[in-house]
Amino acid sequence: MLLHVPGVLSAESLVRVRERLDDAPWADGRATAGHQSSQVKRNEQLPEDCAAARELGDVVLEALRRNALFFAAALPRRIYPPLFNRYRGGMDFGSHVDNAIRFHPPSGERFRTDLSATLFLVPPEDYDGGELGAADTYRAQPVKLPAWATVP
Repeated sequence: MLLHVPGVLSAESLVRVRERLDDAPWADGRATAGHQSSQVKRNEQLPEDCAAARELGDVVLEALRRNALFFAAALPRRIYPPLFNRYRGGMDFGSHVDNAIRFHPPSGERFRTDLSATLFLVPPEDYDGGELGAADTYRAQPVKLPAWATVP
């Protein structure tokens, strides 16, 4: 099931997140991929233990905790800190199944990750491609949503 949860970040928070990402230390995204996913993952990602990932992860986690629709739909006991990914020309993340259990190196904890979420940080008109492909038993569905910001 796909659920669109608008208004996760305020316009101010979205600007702050995007500015911080501009000078962040990007690395090979395969660092957090499982064996099968690493074969099809071609992107860049913030290392989970870098200051930018921790700082921005806190911004997103706090926004999710305040979002009634997200909370009602997910009913999370715990939320794995967000992974920040970017795709440049020719990069993609091919067909894969997200890991159901993730080890979080900075905390040393294992998390069940039964639900996955994508938070779009750039408006769709600002880039070509970039659709999230979600497939279930009945169909494949491309998703490309607006940056999740509330209107100021």
